Amino acid sequence: MAIILAAIAARLACALYMGDQVEALPGVADQISYHTLSVRVLQGHGFSFGQGWWPATPAGQPTAHWSYLYVLFLAGVYSVFGPHPLAARIVQAVVVGLLQPLLTWRIATRLFGARVGLVSAALAAIYSYFVYYGGALMTESFYIVAMLWVVDIVTMLSDSSARGKSPLGLGNWLWLGAALGCASLLRQITLLLAPAVILWAAYRVASERKKMATSQESRAIPVLARATGAAVVLAVCIVPWTARNYAAFGQLVILNTNAGFAFYWGNHPIHGSSFKPLLPASGPGYGSLIPEELRGLNEAAMDRALLARGLGFVREDPVRYTMLSLGRVVEYFKFWPTAASGAMSNSMRLLSFGVCLPFILSGVLLAALRPAVADGRSSRPEAALLVGLVAAYSAFYLLTWTLIRYRLPADALLMPFAALSMVRTCGYLANATRGFTLLTRRLAA
Repeated sequence: MAIILAAIAARLACALYMGDQVEALPGVADQISYHTLSVRVLQGHGFSFGQGWWPATPAGQPTAHWSYLYVLFLAGVYSVFGPHPLAARIVQAVVVGLLQPLLTWRIATRLFGARVGLVSAALAAIYSYFVYYGGALMTESFYIVAMLWVVDIVTMLSDSSARGKSPLGLGNWLWLGAALGCASLLRQITLLLAPAVILWAAYRVASERKKMATSQESRAIPVLARATGAAVVLAVCIVPWTARNYAAFGQLVILNTNAGFAFYWGNHPIHGSSFKPLLPASGPGYGSLIPEELRGLNEAAMDRALLARGLGFVREDPVRYTMLSLGRVVEYFKFWPTAASGAMSNSMRLLSFGVCLPFILSGVLLAALRPAVADGRSSRPEAALLVGLVAAYSAFYLLTWTLIRYRLPADALLMPFAALSMVRTCGYLANATRGFTLLTRRLAA
């Protein structure tokens, strides 16, 4: 409870710092778009802007570039309190401050024990990037919570099976579909991860139940049917927005129109062979890089055309694309101060990821070589799930376009490993101290 209260207090402080105005603060410029679009929705204009807007959306034309779920969250808060960003910041800070450390604690405790669970929750509570984005009107904080919710349900299903309990209640699987649906509506990359998550959960439950079942078929079929239920709920969350997009653009857009823009800009020849996360203000802007012949297309058609152009860049010069992707690795895992960043950005980067990175790496190694065991169970499969999700998620952004904030969901999933390493390190130091004290006493005697 103390950790949760500290998490809420830290995020509320950040919300109050950002205040009742919406500004392009470092790393959170997109909050201007979310606020503006939410006000437009609340005024009855639908998902559109009153003037030409990023990335290339004409005034009054439909957009699918932004998270529908987060826009509706802001519009809902504004419908109660008026268009006051501070009200939305406060609501978000309380919700995220409560759920993020709670879910992190549940996952880490299930994998590595109670002590690691508490340390992991404490890290999630005070991690400076999490605190900063807890007050920003962007999808990061809610997406992190949604992904933790997904992992919490999946590890719960696996843990229940390993303990001989029944995870076959349909409700748990429906909640898994809802969690994946929320995460997808916040960031559509989840749609690429969702099939693997559902199949992994079904495999783990079926394999554990097989050990106790007299008939493999009698266990495999119910698991498969319930996993299908999760997929159906996920589809129910997505299909209405697919239908809306088809009505708005006259072509199939499953969820959002941003993959093509990102891939095109992230691999444009303007980068050369050295990736630039943000183009310098003195040079050509992103909008000017869009070919003139594509400017008359609607947002969905332009997104698809730009994706084709981006893939063309890769085919034309795969060596340059490889160099760009390697350059994105440096940006994605950056933890050191740079001259291009302000004092606040540099300090947050160093005191969060810079401090935790050695513990994350050693924690993953500990989990692989000496997996924690509780009640005779190994946590290795669930630990592998977290690492696999982080690897797949990170690979997507390393191959397209990356910013440090895109890494934050991976940071959240890796907190249990950092906590595991910290607890083990403290244990080693305590044992060494006791041994040294005992040796000193014997020598003195």
